Amino acid sequence: MRFALVLLAACGGSRPAVSPVLVEFRGGPAEAVVFVDDRRVGSLEEVTARGVKVSPGVHRVSVEAPGFLPWDREVTTETSTLRIEVRLGPVPD
Repeated sequence: MRFALVLLAACGGSRPAVSPVLVEFRGGPAEAVVFVDDRRVGSLEEVTARGVKVSPGVHRVSVEAPGFLPWDREVTTETSTLRIEVRLGPVPD
């Protein structure tokens, strides 16, 4: 019984807390929609005002708006804040 308790204690150890990273956005158009890891997080105007918190690591960030070419990047978040500048270009005629 003593061995089983030791084994459970070794397996159930706590993991160090991972601090989220704040991703700050700037750019336009304001009505563009921002996706992080294929999850809609709000309009560019909304996320510019509040930012988006993500776990440290690699994330796919996409920004889309009708009449504009999409913006799509893979970003690595390692520090406490990542700043992203997004300027969507119009779809050529």
